[in-house]
Amino acid sequence: MSNFWQRTLFGIVFISILIGAILYDAITFRVLFLLIAVSALDEFYKIVKTETAEPNLVAGRIVGIATYILLSAVAFGTLPYKYIAIIAALFLTIPLAELYRNKQQPIINIALTCFGIFYTIIPFALLNFISTTELHYNPEIILGYFILQWSSDTFAYLVGMTMGKRRLFERISPKKSWEGFIGGGLLTLVAGYITSIYFHSLSGSEWMIIAFIIVITGTLGDLVESLLKRTYQLKDSGNIIPGHGGILDRFDSLLFAIPFIWLYLNFMH
Repeated sequence: MSNFWQRTLFGIVFISILIGAILYDAITFRVLFLLIAVSALDEFYKIVKTETAEPNLVAGRIVGIATYILLSAVAFGTLPYKYIAIIAALFLTIPLAELYRNKQQPIINIALTCFGIFYTIIPFALLNFISTTELHYNPEIILGYFILQWSSDTFAYLVGMTMGKRRLFERISPKKSWEGFIGGGLLTLVAGYITSIYFHSLSGSEWMIIAFIIVITGTLGDLVESLLKRTYQLKDSGNIIPGHGGILDRFDSLLFAIPFIWLYLNFMH
């Protein structure tokens, strides 16, 4: 099987599983994104692990999973908001665990372990809040988000390939162009308006604002992940999805976009 067809086949399967889990019910949605979040965390730890820097995989996983479950329970009303304070206590277990590891760079290990959770687990956990309307699961906003995110990535790529001349951030990502960023952004705003015609959980202006947030923060998230890979001289973050790289490669835009979308929706509603 050629790389093109392999990439296409696994892309269709992956998107089908993603959309199916979102639409089926709240449980499949929460479980799928917990698995994705933990996979992203594992990838991050694998990338940053060196001879002298060793994030605590076990403690990071335990705290990350507990954080996701806790935030998910709060989002769906199973627990009151005050229980979010438990997350602070969970994070304090990471430096305590480091006391017993006897590694060369304990402070760096603690920093990398904690940052991995902030970078991967927290954004995926916030999807639970975005998917909840008055404590009821509403897949429309999540599905609309992914449609706009995929639109942004696709339009930026196509416009950049056909018209791109001025590099957006050549030191980090030589292929990204200002033309792709601006042209893709304008077309994503159009996609936001079209999304509002079919998905009525938000108004047309709100969908377009979300599209704008996705274009800006999603691009920044892509650049940050490129910086991470360039620092460690990697082409892909992993190989969990044949032909598509790793989880971080597929969701790098989400990691930056979701917190800002949650903030916008939280203040607007």
